[in-house]
Amino acid sequence: MVPRTLPAPEHYVIVHRYEETICGRAYQIEVTAVSNRWRAQLRRLPGMPTAMMPFYGQTPDEAALQLTKWLTLTHRRLAASSST
Repeated sequence: MVPRTLPAPEHYVIVHRYEETICGRAYQIEVTAVSNRWRAQLRRLPGMPTAMMPFYGQTPDEAALQLTKWLTLTHRRLAASSST
């Protein structure tokens, strides 16, 4: 009996993409399913650091909103610290 190689099963990943402008800066957010929840992270572009933590939610919109809120808060804190 000769073993045969079976083709790898096809896997599909659903990616939700959001574009947000926060404090005048454009961000691209990608949300993917992970187990029973959704993970939002900044879209990885060439030359962009990849060390940012992901944000999770029960829906794609909720996960993207968590990340958007964090980016907004970060921009506000940075603006407040640079103005003093």
